[in-house]
Amino acid sequence: MKKSLNLPNSLALFRIALAPLLLWFLIDRANPLFENWHPSWFDYFAGLIFIIASVTDFFDGFIARAWNQMTKLGGILDPLADKMLVLSGFLGLMVLDRASAWAVFLILSREFFITGLRVVAVAENKNVASTMAGKIKTVVQMFAIGFLIMNWPYATAILWLAVILTIYSGFEYTRDYFKA
Repeated sequence: MKKSLNLPNSLALFRIALAPLLLWFLIDRANPLFENWHPSWFDYFAGLIFIIASVTDFFDGFIARAWNQMTKLGGILDPLADKMLVLSGFLGLMVLDRASAWAVFLILSREFFITGLRVVAVAENKNVASTMAGKIKTVVQMFAIGFLIMNWPYATAILWLAVILTIYSGFEYTRDYFKA
């Protein structure tokens, strides 16, 4: 039996811990502790937290596969950490009025739907693997969040590209579920 609290799972737990910290830097800008901070510093710290969390997302999966440390716990923690990071990023950006409420609604609705479908698939012993579209969707969502945090040009266009890819990958996953 593989040890559950290995390095990949520890990285996923670390990412889970970073998600509320990211949200805090995005929405708690009126905190008296930071009254002397320039508003851009909140973006820089939120961006740094987001980059660190995104890098751990890559490495926890890479290490788990390369070192043969894939566990059932990791199969739960990794997608949970991903969803928490995306949720905190998009909700914080929506509060800052940098992300469209419709875009956030569409992305989060798909994420919750597919998470529920995964639970059903596991209960039915169906193996519905992630698709390449799902992996690309995740990367584009991460770029969208990063660009929106930093208020960079084309951030809104990348967000809507993420919405399109999110809906498409959700369609693919649903189709594969019914085929299985």
